[in-house]
Amino acid sequence: MARLRRKVCVALSLFTLFLLGTMMGLRTLKNGDFSDSQSPGEDLLPVIADRRSVALARDRATQSAGRAPADGRDAKVASLPNHVPDAGTVFYDVHIFYYVWYGTPHLDGKYLHWDHALVPHWDPKIAANYPRGRHMPPEDIGSSFFPDLHPYSSRDPDVLESHMEQIGASAAAYRHSLKVAFHIQPYRGRNDQSVHDNVKYIIDRYGDHGAFYKFTSPTTGRSLPMFYVYDSYLTPPDVWADLLTPAGSHSLRGSAYDALFIALIVEERHKHDILAAGFDGMYTYFASNGFSFGSSHQNWRSVKAFCDDNNLLFVPSVGPGYIDTAVRPWNNHNTRNRVNGRYYETALQAALNARPDIVAITSFNEWHEGTQIERAAPRKTVTRQYLDYLPHGPDHYLELTRRWAEQFNKEKEQWLM
Repeated sequence: MARLRRKVCVALSLFTLFLLGTMMGLRTLKNGDFSDSQSPGEDLLPVIADRRSVALARDRATQSAGRAPADGRDAKVASLPNHVPDAGTVFYDVHIFYYVWYGTPHLDGKYLHWDHALVPHWDPKIAANYPRGRHMPPEDIGSSFFPDLHPYSSRDPDVLESHMEQIGASAAAYRHSLKVAFHIQPYRGRNDQSVHDNVKYIIDRYGDHGAFYKFTSPTTGRSLPMFYVYDSYLTPPDVWADLLTPAGSHSLRGSAYDALFIALIVEERHKHDILAAGFDGMYTYFASNGFSFGSSHQNWRSVKAFCDDNNLLFVPSVGPGYIDTAVRPWNNHNTRNRVNGRYYETALQAALNARPDIVAITSFNEWHEGTQIERAAPRKTVTRQYLDYLPHGPDHYLELTRRWAEQFNKEKEQWLM
């Protein structure tokens, strides 16, 4: 599916939401390490992906005025309530991928990502049948949808405020309820030792911050940071084991830098690799049902059973749809129509049916792949007719997310009973 630019991602955690987006670069990375055309996992997947994100996280928490929230699923759509929960209720077991790679000339000197290149197919014969070049913002952007805020900069404080308000509304969370986790992307030279250094740097710098997300381990009862590792399969399990198992040569286990590490499951065999590597769980990321074993809804119950049998967390990732033909014009076969929200609700239903530990939303604002739940606006230009959320309003997918977050919380309480 998508294999975009290799970047490290940060994760914000709101109520139940897990935002993933690159809000900061690790000191070990430089902008020169990446290019539009780089594609993590090209040897495995016949599609490409840019990954730069932030994460929002787990467990129900209650907060009183002026206090930070505490750290911390077979849904029936018809029974979902349509009211906002009490202001004291915060959910941390729904996560949303949030991207911070966008730029504009006003704040960044040029357009960033809105001018995304048209990625050529890896087969030259197929590539010859499709256009090349870059998009030309602000009217022509690298997306099939058009943002209600227009092409924006991720550095714009007003944009960030609007995004956090939208995310809050989508999960009945309130201002200052966000928490941040990190989504570690493939980058040049990523290996077990560099990830060790990344984790140490992150925890040393942010570990005591009130917004740094921690998850209470179901096996040890310890409250630990959580890291998602994208394209984890690129590193062999025995190499990860040096970092993630107690007997590893430079193990993080039991140290001040211990954490919960969640690996990406793409193929079925990755279940066993993830277990052998010493990861604490697995997530599926991709929003296109059927694209991979991991992203296929029909497999989620069996994956959850495997995780239960081996004391692993399972995080199915759901999205409102998928369309990346604005940047990969040859990838129409992976498009998943939103069907006015029905695709999203079907995915959410499948996730809750698996009774997962956490549900991740792909995504808040990955506009290139059309997985965003951020507000979109109808738009027609001389050269483009953008998709939109009509006949629903721009908040449609935020509202659906809120309703399902409430339902997930209610059903999870029943499961735990």
